[in-house]
Amino acid sequence: MQTTSTNQRWRLLPVLFFFTFVLQLRGSAQESNLVEVAGRVVSAESRHGLAGVSVGIKGSVTGSVTNDSGYFALRTRLRFPFTLNFSTIGYQPQEYEVRGLDSKINVELFTQTQLGTEVVVTASRVSENILKSPVAIEKLDIRAIKEAAAPSFYDALENVKGVQMLTSSLTFKVPNTRGFNVPNNFRFLQLVDGVDMQAATLGVPLGNAIGATELDIEAVEITPGAASALYGMNAINGIANLQTKSPFKYPGLSVYQKIGVNHVDGIDRDPSALTETAIRYAKVIGNRFAFKLNFSTLKGTDWVANGLVDQNPQNLGTANPRFPELAGEANPARDQWSRYGDDRQARQAISVNYKGVPETFNVARTGYLEKDLIYPDVRNLKLDGALFYRLNDKLEASYSYRYGIMDGVFQRGNRIQLNDVTVQNHKVELRSADFLARVYVLKENTGKSYNLNPLAYSLDLSHASNAVWGSTFKGELQRQLDANVALTDAMQAARAAADAGRAEPGTAAFNQLKNTIVNSNNWDVKSASLPNGAPNGGAAVWQYSNTYHADLQYHISRIKWANVLVGGDYRLYEVIPDGNTFVDLSRPLAERTVADKNGSFGEKQYYRKYGVFAQVTKLFFDDKLKVSASARVDRNPEFSTKLNPRLAVVYTAAQRHNFRASFQNGYRFPALFEALSFLNNASVRRVGGLARVNEGIGFLENSYTLASLDRFTAAVANDVRAGLTNNDAALKNRNVLQAANLPVMQPESINSFEIGYKSVLANNKLVLDWDAYYNIYGGFLGQVEVAVPTSGTIGSDAAVLDMTVRNKQNRYRVYTNARNKYNSYGSSLGVTYNFYKRFTVTGNLNYNKLSNNPNPDIFQTSFNTPAWITNVSFSNREIIKNVGFNIVWRWQDVVFWESTLANGQVPAYSTIDAQVNVRFPKLKSTVKVGGTNLLNQRFIQFAAGPTIGALYYAAVTVDGLLK
Repeated sequence: MQTTSTNQRWRLLPVLFFFTFVLQLRGSAQESNLVEVAGRVVSAESRHGLAGVSVGIKGSVTGSVTNDSGYFALRTRLRFPFTLNFSTIGYQPQEYEVRGLDSKINVELFTQTQLGTEVVVTASRVSENILKSPVAIEKLDIRAIKEAAAPSFYDALENVKGVQMLTSSLTFKVPNTRGFNVPNNFRFLQLVDGVDMQAATLGVPLGNAIGATELDIEAVEITPGAASALYGMNAINGIANLQTKSPFKYPGLSVYQKIGVNHVDGIDRDPSALTETAIRYAKVIGNRFAFKLNFSTLKGTDWVANGLVDQNPQNLGTANPRFPELAGEANPARDQWSRYGDDRQARQAISVNYKGVPETFNVARTGYLEKDLIYPDVRNLKLDGALFYRLNDKLEASYSYRYGIMDGVFQRGNRIQLNDVTVQNHKVELRSADFLARVYVLKENTGKSYNLNPLAYSLDLSHASNAVWGSTFKGELQRQLDANVALTDAMQAARAAADAGRAEPGTAAFNQLKNTIVNSNNWDVKSASLPNGAPNGGAAVWQYSNTYHADLQYHISRIKWANVLVGGDYRLYEVIPDGNTFVDLSRPLAERTVADKNGSFGEKQYYRKYGVFAQVTKLFFDDKLKVSASARVDRNPEFSTKLNPRLAVVYTAAQRHNFRASFQNGYRFPALFEALSFLNNASVRRVGGLARVNEGIGFLENSYTLASLDRFTAAVANDVRAGLTNNDAALKNRNVLQAANLPVMQPESINSFEIGYKSVLANNKLVLDWDAYYNIYGGFLGQVEVAVPTSGTIGSDAAVLDMTVRNKQNRYRVYTNARNKYNSYGSSLGVTYNFYKRFTVTGNLNYNKLSNNPNPDIFQTSFNTPAWITNVSFSNREIIKNVGFNIVWRWQDVVFWESTLANGQVPAYSTIDAQVNVRFPKLKSTVKVGGTNLLNQRFIQFAAGPTIGALYYAAVTVDGLLK
């Protein structure tokens, strides 16, 4: 593919920064000479100096922090008068106007008792009071993070109103809002200082794997619901925006150490230690230059996915419904959640004589349990550094670098063991109070990761091909039945005979064979077993990608009639073909997975998008009514141009009652994996839905749905049992087969309506926050499995007969659009009540529902969100001097989970989390002791997910050294 235009765009970026720099310097040339202002900040109650108070000049990037005695000093070239902002945790923010050098700056801060004063940015991309946000938004500031009843700030997101958190692994958690929840969430955007943290080829935001450390996080803002009008791709369900600390405001050395223990009951694994260490150092040099360094490392023993729910129960036609005794553990066609290599691709029909009658039994291969295929130990190492330089009092330039390496397990179409996954991020940014220009690159390398499903298949196939295994099973089953052995016992004996000699977990042979398979990237080898026990296929997930991104934003605040925000962004994904998951689609079909002489799998693949947006905000009726209108135009060359508008109004009555309403339309371009993947997984190729992936294959226009193939197979078996030949039975039932007729992939769309109310009542001690939404999804993206005949076009006799023979059909799992529209709706209520001194009760109740659709679709929608979720907390940040506590009760309703990997009921569960923290001001340290799921009520959050138990921990934070 051509990249000339892309390279030209990137060459324009230095020009953009140069002109921005010149314009800002031109403005600064008119400013006065450098002056220094200094003063002191004290507590209004105790009159003692307050340390660590953030002091900033309003409308500029200049700022400082008070020392241990409350004194501060800062330098500026701004003309008098200007305004200073003072803020710190636990005190009401305050402004102070500086009129000249003779101003005596002595500021008193009062203890914060008023709720609802937070300032947020994410909802409108400009600063605004949280009460007057045009859409629902939640915020965790530093104080809330420190006082959270959670082992980390990221875990604390689970207690935020409207948020559902999925724990795929000890190191890997994924938030979601308002339904359609999956462990690899394409629809929820996660930003860290403006950088999209989604790993491009894995197709999943890597939680907090390379995000902020526990010491560097300043705030987290979450906007549930569509935000495409301002943020574009991947913001169709919501945003989590992680903001880190500036070294100008938070200088000094900080150290964090946490020690914990999980698996306390010893059921899945022995009690195991969890440790996390973090160090942060920031320093200001002069008045213009600052830097910060962060390091964090976490080690622990992962949770275990051990659910053995059978997804192919005996009563289904794909099992053996005519034989009631073959139920439960005796089901030879079982397909268990956390067992791999036993699903439909490993299932075959075994025909024998039983009680003098020809019978056909569906039998699956044995497979392997997840706990035997993964590594129990996990780690997450993060480091980052950043340089900041203030070109003048209004303009700050910065460069930052982040590096993360992680292990763990995440779930896509299958469970994937992440091992040595690395992500790097370089970012250059130029910002002022009204202007932002940013460029970054995200580099992804999946390291030594591997997929559990092909691993299990290859382990089994290395012992015996499906044909050989089936023949051995059939022979032993017939011998047992001829000896009048009970059917269940005969099945068990036949399986033991067929499995004899296979590699068993815990043996040296198993470990050696597993090691060979997970280090092979060729998944296409699925023929007869190789000699000497050589592995039959690979399971490695070796993916490499670069994401290039640039965005520009300008807030035109000087226009008298309105506030205007304009901006745009450009993103380019660059994928290096690995010959397995991603291939060179310009190659002939037979050569796509073949390496050339130098080991290359072809030309890099590119996928891009760009967009521009504008937002106009106007106040009416003495600033009681705020109207905000925005529109975004997005372009992806694979699709037609898309327009994303948003209209929002906020009305403030009696200065405290804030009513809001909004409508927005949004689109989501398919993620890389949805668009371009070409992965052969256990004889089913998982493919992206773009037309260029389909070239030469025919899965869009020449295929049958797998659901209809199951019905067809059952009907043919019944007619064969009644005396027809296989071919005659197939042609008789040809109308049971349903043509897939899949459309060429299009972007997913949403129309979102939202209303809400937020207020502070009862003498500023009670906050009420309510919202309700109604979403209409069109072109919903999901996966459907189809079968393509090899002998003719669908509808022909040859194609129908192909559907009776597995090796005469090619199976594809295709990303495509749903035929129906889907409506979801819900509501959330949050209450915070500071009822006595510092005693506070906080609670939220969340309801989400998907409307019933009477017309069947071509795939499962996977709404996967409980109807009801609630959290209630009881806390006091200082019940006695320097001692605080927080207790949280969480409950989640039962939900039926749907995915391409596993389906089934996820039971309701409740947990209790708690923490006690003790501050030692003279030692500048805090000790936090707590636990999650204190009563160790074992639970799962999704089908085939891990079983989660209690985690107890103690953490020590030393903050503000070497200032």
